[in-house]
Amino acid sequence: MDYQNRAGANKGGGGVAGDSETAVDRRERLRKLALETIDLAKDPYILRTHLGTLECRLCLTLHINEGSYLAHTQGKKHQTNLARRAARDNRDQNLSIARPTPQQQVRKKVFVKIGRPGYKIIKIRDPSSGRLGLLFTVSLPEIKQGEQPRRRFMSAFEQRREVPNRAFQYFVLAAEPYETIAFAIPAKEMVDPEEDPGSTWEHWDADEKVYSCQFLYK
Repeated sequence: MDYQNRAGANKGGGGVAGDSETAVDRRERLRKLALETIDLAKDPYILRTHLGTLECRLCLTLHINEGSYLAHTQGKKHQTNLARRAARDNRDQNLSIARPTPQQQVRKKVFVKIGRPGYKIIKIRDPSSGRLGLLFTVSLPEIKQGEQPRRRFMSAFEQRREVPNRAFQYFVLAAEPYETIAFAIPAKEMVDPEEDPGSTWEHWDADEKVYSCQFLYK
């Protein structure tokens, strides 16, 4: 085929390059430029896979070698995603809540722990229904003025002190400045106070500083 009379062609040449050839040439020039100027060790988005390929964590694309990855970083998709990430980071920074000043910070209560309180545990049986239960009596003579004991039931899988055992649950009692204490009790279903108001009750004697709590099992 004779190319010598094609527009823009020299005698013996291949003619004017098409769009695809121009794009290939452009990518190759960008790849060579990136190899000379970009340090891949400082790129936060490059990820080397176990197969030896490279992944762009920003665009979620795979590349067979460093040259291919670098050519991708100079492309429109990667540059657009970089701009979006920068805009999002800037927006999140502007929406972040400023740290409170020392005057605005709420001062936490600080107590010096004085050890564990004295307690007594009694097994009980309801004379009318025959249900078994437990009665806890805890003496808190040094409890802080104005404080009241707080109790809760905790499953074995909530605590982090012992290996969880589904056969037990914990009765936890807190009263500053005493250390928080917990008792392992059988993980049986308890009587609902709404069904039987007398089955579960607690009482705080502010004069004697004695806390009592009783519950029954079904």
